[in-house]
Amino acid sequence: MPKVYTGDYTKMFDISGKKAVIVGGAGGFGEKIAECYAANGVDVCISSRKEDKLVEAEAKIKAAAAEGVKVIHYACDATDEQAVIAFRDFVVSEEGLGGCDILVNAQGYNKKMFSWEIDTEVWKGMLDANITSMMYTCRYFGNWMKNNNLDEGEVQVPESEFAQGQANPNKGYGKIINFSSVRDCRIVANGGMGNVAYNTTKGAVQMLTKAYASDLRPNIQVNAIGPTITYTPMMVGLLPPDETVRNNIAAALPAQRIGYEIDVCGPAIFLASAASDMVTASVIYPDGGLVATS
Repeated sequence: MPKVYTGDYTKMFDISGKKAVIVGGAGGFGEKIAECYAANGVDVCISSRKEDKLVEAEAKIKAAAAEGVKVIHYACDATDEQAVIAFRDFVVSEEGLGGCDILVNAQGYNKKMFSWEIDTEVWKGMLDANITSMMYTCRYFGNWMKNNNLDEGEVQVPESEFAQGQANPNKGYGKIINFSSVRDCRIVANGGMGNVAYNTTKGAVQMLTKAYASDLRPNIQVNAIGPTITYTPMMVGLLPPDETVRNNIAAALPAQRIGYEIDVCGPAIFLASAASDMVTASVIYPDGGLVATS
């Protein structure tokens, strides 16, 4: 039966004791969410391609973690299907986290190219990093949660008995949070700023999120977070160093400022918690009102 929260009102946002996988967790949004989760009592495994960046991020996350929280990392190229399967197998092993309740997909990048100068290989690389990798992680972690996070007494249907052409019949629980952008539904005005490829991939993230929410129903909620322009390490040097000048970029918005990494943490806690059990196939925009007013 689909889950309905019946617990203590004061515990609806409690995510302590959960196990979270954060792809793209060695910087930016992913690292910040990993810190936030660990501080709230969640065991965390971060992943990205670069071992040195993972080691550095893991130390920061451990420093923010609540007592007894496990923080580990795993180097993985999420565009490689077999690597993602091996990553999943590690995470759910005792050496890893021993399971998975939450998947956060914070991987991806942007290479600005106007239409006349699109490099086909860069285009393919962005599709792989921004959308195909997400398809792999949602597939392998999402179906693991559906198969294994079952209520006590519920019998697992083995994959060998799945019916071809039909969805996974198991009803395990879990939360998947994909990173999209305001650019999944809003194009930059005045010529698009070279975002043809990026807008395309983020529009695909929104639809992939909705499709997986339908596919993995009823007890796995799949949602996305769509930030506005945000001052992440990737944007240092691209945005003005002065905070007031930076925020003036967004002076026309209701919030009258750009985004900061901390702005995604509230939505990430909500979407990982029981408070969001009736929220799925949705995008939350921590955007200062951009989508609604532009």
